[in-house]
Amino acid sequence: MIERFEDARILMYSHDTFGLGHLRRCRTIAHSLVEDYRGLNILIISGATIAGAFDYRARVDFVKIPSVIKLRNGEYTSLDRHIDLHDTLEMRTSIIRHTAETFKPDIFIVDKEPLGLKGEVEDTLAYLKTRGTRLVLGLREVMDAPHLLDAEWKAKGVMEKIDRLYDRIWVYGPPDFYDPLVGLDVPDTIRSKMDFVGFLQRRASRDKDSDRQPRGDYILVTTGGGGDGADLVHDVIHAYQQDPTLTCKALVVLGPYMPAKQRRKLKRKGGKIPYLEIIEFDNRMEDLIAGAKGVVAMGGYNTYCEILSFDKPALIVPRVKPREEQLIRARRAAELGLIDMLLPEEAAEPLRMADALKALPGRAPPSAEAGGLRLEGLPHISEIVGKWMTAAEPGRLSVVKS
Repeated sequence: MIERFEDARILMYSHDTFGLGHLRRCRTIAHSLVEDYRGLNILIISGATIAGAFDYRARVDFVKIPSVIKLRNGEYTSLDRHIDLHDTLEMRTSIIRHTAETFKPDIFIVDKEPLGLKGEVEDTLAYLKTRGTRLVLGLREVMDAPHLLDAEWKAKGVMEKIDRLYDRIWVYGPPDFYDPLVGLDVPDTIRSKMDFVGFLQRRASRDKDSDRQPRGDYILVTTGGGGDGADLVHDVIHAYQQDPTLTCKALVVLGPYMPAKQRRKLKRKGGKIPYLEIIEFDNRMEDLIAGAKGVVAMGGYNTYCEILSFDKPALIVPRVKPREEQLIRARRAAELGLIDMLLPEEAAEPLRMADALKALPGRAPPSAEAGGLRLEGLPHISEIVGKWMTAAEPGRLSVVKS
């Protein structure tokens, strides 16, 4: 027996300017929901340049908006340097609004940026509110250091607009891991809207014959999108160069957003080490993590969920600027005994990094700390969506024979 909606629609927004995290999170939620409910259609609005490189299940599709990239100084620019940023943002805003008007969603889920990039979603939120759409803000369990997030939101009046526009706030983590709004002056009205749904569990694909998955034991080194991951890969290569006793096989995934010059340099250096295999990108990262004996990563949200989902020993070397999200997550996870952590300056010491890499496959997995494996996010979201749909229109959700 399966559950079925009668023409239910969910629209999701993923601004994606520097990595793949937002799109991958939206895609994970969308795939889980269409698996639980027939008759549900989900459309993801994404600014990711490689949104089309991923597979999407039936009844999940995406609308690509013009890409904007985030520079290291925190400023934005159009991916196409011939188009002014202001014009690009106007196009994005128009496409988002038109998509919402045409698709007519029952639920609109905005990932991480409450008003969208440079406020591009605010007009659409206001419009959808007038037609009774459920408006949901989805937040990572860690946003940023409180003083940085507080300054950013105060400058834009974000807290007041969240209170006015959104019906619920989903926090993609358990309440005892971290509070994304800790240290901020949060009104009781906003606190009452917050649901800590839990981490989002990942699964390996049904295809067990990935061409990219190495044979035998290996550790996986991943930089996520790769835009700022060159230092981590360099540190791994340097460790292999300096310690001849480091002989465990490693698969290094550079990430699609790593600058071409850095990719070529790292592949040339790593190609001289027989224990390293370096690839640029794989759209089935879950399979690679599932097959690994351990994971070396910067510790973005999605990678952390995958480490927990597949119960892998992990060494995290977090990004520490301009945002402190990865640093906060890694420190908290290390404090709970779930992962090992090296700061970037520590990972840059080749023999220290080599020792950490050699110890990684024998490290206890996260499940050794029972409190760390709480991955209820997807079933909780599914339950919430089912209740909303039936409350809005009794009889819309039905049980049919599979």
